[in-house]
Amino acid sequence: MAKLRGAIVIDKDRCKGCELCAATCAQQVIAMTTAVNQKGYHYAYMANPEACTGCTNCAVMCPDGVISVYRVKVEA
Repeated sequence: MAKLRGAIVIDKDRCKGCELCAATCAQQVIAMTTAVNQKGYHYAYMANPEACTGCTNCAVMCPDGVISVYRVKVEA
């Protein structure tokens, strides 16, 4: 039976580094990079992708709507 795993895509050029997504992620999937985007902000990325459940809390919390959440079927 297939298991669902979450995956997120973050528009790094629009992310302003507010860290709200990282704070709301119960699985601690999201972290902030040490690199900066074209606007000079540290942006979010999936630091622990295998732990993502696809709960969408990060996307709902993001004030700029730069996070897209997907659920992917994985063979167990």
